[in-house]
Formats: sequence, C-alpha cells, structure tokens
Amino acid sequence: MDQLQQQVEGLNLNAIAEFPNCFPDVNPLDVYRAHLSNVLTEITGVDKNIIYPALSWTQSLDKGDLVLAAPALRLPKGGPKPDQIVQEWAAKFPENDPLFEKPHVHSYFMSFFFRGAPLVSSILPTILQKGHKFGTNPSLGLKDPKDPSKGQKKIIVEFSSPNIAKPFHAGHLRSTIIGGFLGNLYEGAGWDVTRINYLGDWGKQYGLLALAFEKFGDEKALEQDPINHLFQLYVRINTEMTEEKEQIAKRKEAGEDVTEAEANSLDEQARRYFKKMTDRDEKALAMWKKFRDLSIVRYKQTYARLNIHFDEYSGESQVSESDMAHIGHQLEEKKISKEDNGAQLIDFSELVPGKEGKRLEKPLVRKRDGTALYLTRDISELLARHAKYNFDKMIYVVASAQDLHLKQLFKIIELLGHKDIADKCQHINFGLVLGMSTRKGTVKFLDDILRDVADKMHETMRKNEDKYNQVENPEAVADVLGISSVMVQDMTGKRINNYTFNMDQMTSFEGDTGPYLQYAHARVCSIKRKAGLSDEEIASADFSLLTEPHAVNIVRLLAQWPDVFSNTLRTLEPTTVLAYLFKMTHALSSSYDVLRIMGSEPAVLKARMALYEAAHIVLGNGMRLLGLSPVERYVSIPSTPILTSLVVGRA
Repeated sequence: MDQLQQQVEGLNLNAIAEFPNCFPDVNPLDVYRAHLSNVLTEITGVDKNIIYPALSWTQSLDKGDLVLAAPALRLPKGGPKPDQIVQEWAAKFPENDPLFEKPHVHSYFMSFFFRGAPLVSSILPTILQKGHKFGTNPSLGLKDPKDPSKGQKKIIVEFSSPNIAKPFHAGHLRSTIIGGFLGNLYEGAGWDVTRINYLGDWGKQYGLLALAFEKFGDEKALEQDPINHLFQLYVRINTEMTEEKEQIAKRKEAGEDVTEAEANSLDEQARRYFKKMTDRDEKALAMWKKFRDLSIVRYKQTYARLNIHFDEYSGESQVSESDMAHIGHQLEEKKISKEDNGAQLIDFSELVPGKEGKRLEKPLVRKRDGTALYLTRDISELLARHAKYNFDKMIYVVASAQDLHLKQLFKIIELLGHKDIADKCQHINFGLVLGMSTRKGTVKFLDDILRDVADKMHETMRKNEDKYNQVENPEAVADVLGISSVMVQDMTGKRINNYTFNMDQMTSFEGDTGPYLQYAHARVCSIKRKAGLSDEEIASADFSLLTEPHAVNIVRLLAQWPDVFSNTLRTLEPTTVLAYLFKMTHALSSSYDVLRIMGSEPAVLKARMALYEAAHIVLGNGMRLLGLSPVERYVSIPSTPILTSLVVGRA
C-alpha cells in the first residue's frame, strides 16, 4: 500500500482497514478494491462497505478485471432501472483515475480495467519480495486478526485412512490427494493444522490375518514388503475360510453333526484370536502391533513420494472398549438409542422431525452380542479428539459413499448435547475413480498404480533416444511425472464428480495435464538460467518498460493469485487452483515469441526477466499448494518435451 501511495497520486484509501476481509499487506488488489469502493461511493451514494464485497472478478481478461452488478448494491425500489443507472455512474467516473480506466457498461454491469503501469510497478515487486509466501494469508487462521497474541485456530484433517492388509484402493488415493491439498491450504491460511491418518487396523479380520501368518507367513517377506505380503496372506486365508464354510454348509444339509467343525472353523478361530486382542493378550497384541508398525513404515515411504506427511497415525484400535461402552450407556440414558431384538439402534425418525429424520434412517450402534459398530467407535473417537486438541474445525476427507454415515455421526454428536462440536465438523466428500487398474488388470495398491504410470512416462521418454540419453536420472524423472499425471487428473474436475482413470490422457504433454504443467514450470525456469541474471539484478529492473499487452496481461493474472488462494479456502476445491495455473501457463506460452529475452536491450531483458521470475514464483507456489513437486529443467524435443532434472523449486 505504501508503494502504491508513493507511486500513484490521487489514491483514495480512506479507512481502508474498515473494509471486510481486506488485507492490503498480503493482497495488493485489496488496495485497488478499496480505492474503487471509495470512488464509487462518491458517485453512487451507496455505502462503500456494500460496494467492496460486491466487486468480483470477470470470467476472462477481455471482459475486464473487476465487475460490479448494480442489483448487488441493494438499490431502493422505484428509482431508475439498473441498466440505466449504471450508464449514469459510468459517465461520472473520473477520466484521470490513477488505477482504473473508465468503466465499460453492459446491461446492468460495470466492468473495470486496471491501468497497466501502476499495476505492473506494484505487483511485480511484491511477488519478487514475498517469494514463496506470495498469495498466502496467515491472518485468516488467527483467532483474532486484530490481536495475533491470541494465537491460531486449530484444524484437524483426517484423510487417506487405508485398511492394513487390504489394497490401497482408488478411494484412498483420492482421499490422500485431496486431504494433502487441504492441509497445505489451511497452513497457508495460518491455521494450526494436524493431519491424522485414521487407519483401519482393528476387527476380527486381524484375528484371521494372524492365523494366516502362523500358517503361511514369511518373516523376510513381511519385513521387505509388509502390505503386499499381508494382503496375499489375507486373500489366501479368506479363500480357505470361504471353502470351509461351503463344506460345512453341505455337511449340515446332509444331516451331519457339524458342531465340532464350526467350533474349530477358521471363522471361529479368528473370532477367538480377536477376543484375545480385545482382552489385551500380550502375544496377540505383539503380533498385531508388528503388522501395524511395519505397514506404517511402508505407508510413510509412499506418502513421501506424494509430498504428504501425517502428524498422527491413529486408528480404530485406539478407541477403547470402555469409551465405547460409556457412549453406549449415554445413548441409552438420553433415549437416543433403543433396544431392538437384542441390538441397539437409533431411529432418527423419532428424534429428528420431518424428512431429515427419515433420511437419516435407523443405524445400529451395538450388535446383539454386545459388539460396538463403526458408528459407536467414530462417536468415541470424535469426542476424544476434541478433548485432546480442542479444535476449531475438523474435516473428514471421505468418499461420498459415506455421506449418510457422516451425517448420522454429526447428528448423534448434536443429540448427545455437543452441538458446538458437531458444528465444527465438515465432511469433504468426493466421487469415484472409474477404470483404475494395473496393467495386469486388477485393482491393487497405490504403489502399483504409480509404478504403472511411471512406466508409461518412461516409455514416452524413450521414444527419442538421443534426448533420453541426456536425462540425468530418467527413472526419478518418470516417477515425478507419473505422480504429477495422477494428481492433476484427480484434481481437474470438482471433487464430487466421478472420473475415468485414463493413463494415455493423463500422461500426455498435450492438453491440461500434469506433464504439461511441469513442462510449463520448467520452461519458465530455463529462461532465468539463459538470462544469467542474479535475483538482485532482477529486483532492480525498470518495470515501466513492460508496456506490451502480453506483459500487462500476465501481470493481471499474477495479481489474481492471492484472490484465488482466498477463494479456494471457500470452495475447498483443488480445481480452483489448477484452473488458474493452466490459465497462467497458456498466457505464458503465448508470450514467449513476443517478450523475448535473448537479443533484447539489457534494460528490457532485465524487466522481462522480472516478469518471468514472478510467473515462476506464482506457478511454483500454486503447484506446491496442490502437493506437486515443481521441476526446473527440461529438454525440448519435437512435439514432446522431456524433463531432465529434479531440482525442486522452493522459492
């Protein structure tokens, strides 16, 4: 703001701090909005605090930078029609406004274009100075933005949550990608973020798994690849158990006494083993803990490839039987649950009026044999988390198939007298991934999926042997490109939409794909290397030399990034960021022939390099927010660029 005031005469920035959600220290365009609101207040007579939030972005740069719809200003009835009054307002707008050109009018909309010179001279220095922090807004996560000493708001993000000894399937992949992004987003907004991986690590199936390991297990295979080995054992013992059940059923139909067979069946043995676990038998728990710990070590390796970490590996096993029994008692005592044929269920139609109660159905919370169900466990876990973290918000990143389960959970928490806690919880859901399978045709683990995509990228790279031989570490490059391919395809549409896993499409360098985004970032990095300028030289550039429409349009897009970040905090959609990044790459791509670096006059070269360096910073910031690892080097070949170095940009 100080820079703008020094550079531009006539700014009208009265009481800028009074505007809602105005942060001029991190978002230069808040200064523009504040100035425009003050100018329009004098013209229209409408309160500036009504005008400020009504100023919105246009759909594309050719339609302006900000747009105002007259009906949004709550105009009094009986006055001139909105399309008539905006014509009058536009005519009164000052010809010599320092930041805006005269507005364009269409119907009852007024579109405003930024003046190029002050925009370029204020936005580029801000980006170069703030670097990787540009766009983020730590004030949003403060309990009181006016008093930082009161600390940050706390948020829990629960995501990924695979089942030990079962495939890390597509649903877990989507949860992992989206949850990782949300954790980054809230950290950028200044929240105190705790990432929790709530593992499926408890139940009778682990009794069955222990039996399988005793019969068929291999200690060496368990140490080398615990998840795959345990899964293979689980499939094998399940097959045997199914066959055994069929044989017992046939004998029973034939009139044989199968009492002993049932008592010694694998199913019954698994039940007895799990009973040992719940009774805290040391040997049984030691075996289970070994499975769990080795699996977590392997998971961490996979998560690291996706730039994801967790602060806590929790799980179903961490919820105590006594806690669940206490919850069951509370549900009965408060007449939330009722007995039904020996089981306990909740009939929401008797507790919640209208259609909502019927839609919530009649979930079981405890079976006839006294076993608590997932819902009871989740109630206990949620209340325990609030007691432990005293969070301000908690997000569950879980597939849309669990919509009903999460609605039931939040409503039960409310009925138990904890509406304040229920109101802090949010379910971030997502659709299905269709057609996801490995080349062998079966849905398997995330590692297999990533390996397949990396192999596909490797094949693409090998098509040009000469260029391939220049690649320093082709396997690592292929891995990063493969991961980028998967993540970008997952984030391209809205979360709730299903999409088809298309390996050929996602690994293409043509279209809005992960490899293309990496290529675009690497290309803008290569320009700086060719220019050979230091950061200090770039910072001293004469920005007034950037007068070409291509240059100004790139700056107009760069200026939007803080708003895109803030808007993403409202939508919680990765595609909000991704769509912006691709819009930026397209603008850059069309500028390279016009805004040349090599062969330009030294002062022009320096100014253009400052523009490209600012674009490099913003692209990198957006990619890291999504969880991608931006690469900085590539080799260009006809029709297909190949990245050759994994120097990751962190600035």
